[in-house]
Amino acid sequence: MLATDWLLLFLLSLLWGGAFFFGKVAVAEIPPLTLAFGRVAIATVMLAVLVRISGAPASWRPLSSYAVLGLLQNVIPFGLIFWGQTHIPSGLTSILIATTPLFTILVAHISTADDKLTLERVMGLVVGFFGVVIIIGPDLLHEFGTNLAAEVATLLAALSYAVASVYGRRFRNKPPLTIATGQLIASTIILAPAAALIDHPWNLAVPSSAALSSLLALAALSTALAYLIYFRILGRAGATNVMLVTFLMPVSTMLLGVMILDEHVTQRHLAGLAAIAVGLAAIDGRIAKYLARSMRK
Repeated sequence: MLATDWLLLFLLSLLWGGAFFFGKVAVAEIPPLTLAFGRVAIATVMLAVLVRISGAPASWRPLSSYAVLGLLQNVIPFGLIFWGQTHIPSGLTSILIATTPLFTILVAHISTADDKLTLERVMGLVVGFFGVVIIIGPDLLHEFGTNLAAEVATLLAALSYAVASVYGRRFRNKPPLTIATGQLIASTIILAPAAALIDHPWNLAVPSSAALSSLLALAALSTALAYLIYFRILGRAGATNVMLVTFLMPVSTMLLGVMILDEHVTQRHLAGLAAIAVGLAAIDGRIAKYLARSMRK
């Protein structure tokens, strides 16, 4: 991965890290499927306007491929995560979603020819995952098992993200704006009847300004803008690398807490950062290259 890819990955971690907070606020008043529908529908309108203004290709054929991508990337994981957040804390949700790169490397190994499993990658993923646990707080692991259905739902969402990242490689020759808009259009079409049948949103009370603001932030920042960045990284760096964003999301949250909320960095945070750094370096191949150069010298 190039330096630009790492910068984009960190920016994506900020956008997706905020989704856990916005989602937790919004789902307290808006049912999961309705929230998922609102998120993708608003983002679809924003990107459709951008497609019109920019003159980007607006042909989404075959539509079935975008429907599969939207189902894996949005419909399934958004519904499962939002439902899970009604039962388990956001911190535990973040830890469970951080398993996405572990699932991705297995799915990529099985279904691709150039994204294979290596011992270095596996070790890097394991070390990085433990870094996430350390930063968020190992005490949260004591809560694991208290609401098994919600935890399994969140893990299934992580698996869906993993499959989506590998499936999305087939769109690598298309502009990120075209891919992002196409899969969001398909997701909106799928979620509209599902939300209507299950949630009956017309019977709901009008959400508060906090919930509506969180929904708008989810759509504009954590969906529309985030997917433009996501598909750009996916096309350049591959499925396994783009899903490393789930390791960086807790780092972004921690840094925002220090800069905005005047929180303090503890030894636990530093240990977690060190573990994530080692894990990312191992996956990126830098450690192996450094050792190889040292041995040659």
